[in-house]
Amino acid sequence: MNVQPVTKRTALALSTLALLLGSACNRTPAPAEPAAPATDAAETNPPAPAAEATTTSNAFDIEKLPVSTATLGEFPYIGLPEGYQAQRPETNPFERVPFWTGDRLEWVEGQVYGARLQAKDGHPFSQLELTRNLQALVESLGGRQVFNGKIPAAALDDIQKSSAAVERVDALGDIYNETADVYVIRQPDRNIWLHVAKSGNQAGLLIAETKPVQITAKALPADALKKSIDEAGKVAIQVQFETDQATILPASKPQLEQVTALLNDNPELRLSINGHTDNTGNASHNLSLSQRRAASVRDFLVTAGIDQKRLESSGFGDSQPAADNNTEEGKAQNRRVELVKL
Repeated sequence: MNVQPVTKRTALALSTLALLLGSACNRTPAPAEPAAPATDAAETNPPAPAAEATTTSNAFDIEKLPVSTATLGEFPYIGLPEGYQAQRPETNPFERVPFWTGDRLEWVEGQVYGARLQAKDGHPFSQLELTRNLQALVESLGGRQVFNGKIPAAALDDIQKSSAAVERVDALGDIYNETADVYVIRQPDRNIWLHVAKSGNQAGLLIAETKPVQITAKALPADALKKSIDEAGKVAIQVQFETDQATILPASKPQLEQVTALLNDNPELRLSINGHTDNTGNASHNLSLSQRRAASVRDFLVTAGIDQKRLESSGFGDSQPAADNNTEEGKAQNRRVELVKL
């Protein structure tokens, strides 16, 4: 191979090239153009609050309503404006009816009035006139409107499954196609709920006053409980709870004290505490409610000193009625707690 001698010109070119390459390798890169500051997505699009928090903040709370001290007169407390009359008014001293609060159905127990309202003497029917008058009257008595609008489909399904859909069809109005107005007058010893909904050229009016049921049943003594369990293997006991809750009311204490005595007198006895409801409302809700109520009775007995190993608790919702759910008397019998021998 013939090697060509390096000329001065070539050497100079190589030297210049080397200097250029070395300069390029050691050069600090020029700073990039400053990027526009990134927009914090949380600033422009703040995260939506958690669903639970939203539900909690918007949940209806009757305790937040002002307490009215107005003198109400006699139930149902509401007079109709001129030009309107009530058709087929019906009052029941103790009933359970639904009111939509804006976030849930409130099943109110107590004295109930229901009627269909219509115009009279040639007066044209006006839902707006009617509701404006009723709202003004409620507010003059210290009450507040808690809802105005269409009741959601899920709530309508629950109402449809209840006896109120049949027994109070006139008072409910056409809630499936029309808007409803709901008001509450909160008094120190009771709450008065009002529901108004249009139905064609008429309207439905439902009023309920919370009132605890008068307990006329007496607590079964321990020996009577023992006799029924020996003969039938089970016995229904008188336990009262807060409406739609698992909190045991004080009136139930005498009966539960007798159950405690039964278990203390018979240390070999083991019991299943079974909760039952009527068929009002959603079946899954009823099942959960019956389970929680049975557990509350079990916990009461454990707190009273009964060994937890001797007790079980179960809930059956409305699946095992003891009476006809088509009557209020039957519903009352179906809302029960049973002691079943294990």
